[in-house]
Amino acid sequence: MMESPLPVRNGVNATRLRLPDAGPWATAMDYVLDRFDHVDPQGIIERFERGEVQGLGGVPITPRTPLGEHTFLWYYRELPVETRLPVELSVLHQDDDLLVVDKPHFLPTTPGGRYVAESALVRLRILLELPDLVPIHRLDRMTAGVLLFAVNPKTRGRYQLLFERREVRKSYQAVAPVRPDLSLPLTMRSRMFKSRSYLLSQEIPGAPNAETRVVLQRSWSAPAGERGLYRLEPHSGKTHQLRVHMAALGLGIVNDPFYPVLQEEAPDDYAKPLQLLARQLEFTDPLSGREVAYTSRLSLAESH
Repeated sequence: MMESPLPVRNGVNATRLRLPDAGPWATAMDYVLDRFDHVDPQGIIERFERGEVQGLGGVPITPRTPLGEHTFLWYYRELPVETRLPVELSVLHQDDDLLVVDKPHFLPTTPGGRYVAESALVRLRILLELPDLVPIHRLDRMTAGVLLFAVNPKTRGRYQLLFERREVRKSYQAVAPVRPDLSLPLTMRSRMFKSRSYLLSQEIPGAPNAETRVVLQRSWSAPAGERGLYRLEPHSGKTHQLRVHMAALGLGIVNDPFYPVLQEEAPDDYAKPLQLLARQLEFTDPLSGREVAYTSRLSLAESH
């Protein structure tokens, strides 16, 4: 993987852009001006003049650098002003190699779309002054709970391998309706597919690639009908897996705007978060060899 020549700034990585080998542009800057013709051209020119656009190895790309001299360039994006989301992170564990936090509902794990500064990664890089911080795994924006970050680039890969090899035991909690006719616990298996061009994950015919164990921990009467607190144990990590599997069982998670029925887009309702919580992660720490368990201090409002 190519390393950015530009350091993290304001908690955000520099953006990489691939340049064409040839074309009607005399310089690299001419190509950038043409590609981003909706951006203030003077601002782009000034970034090249200040040396804020660099090639591999930290070589400055100037307004006169010919096209074809570099394959990639890196630059800092002009970030939009973001309204701070009214939710907060809390640290569960921190050492020289690993950071474990409780991510709140509504806060994305990493920058994307309209959320850049308002992401767990950028907030934590700035708050803890850890520019090399990288998430080891991810949680959906609407899901709260235990989230792990690598602090040390030299040991990062050891923790990432745990997830790649499925050596992390994950436990979630969810609030959903109760089906008296459904025999629990059970293990749900299906083949899931998520297209980059479509918002939802789908179950499709074929060999299963997603597996979730579903356990009903307790139930109670609620105005909307009987509700239950479920423990969900995924043995794979497909996008929206728990939400899809619960919906397929007729147990759509409370306040889920996607499954089983996609709701019209609406502003976030902070009083009605998705009732899904990444409760605990357990694994053998690859550095110490000790068995560790990190448990969320959050709880689901609907389970009280």
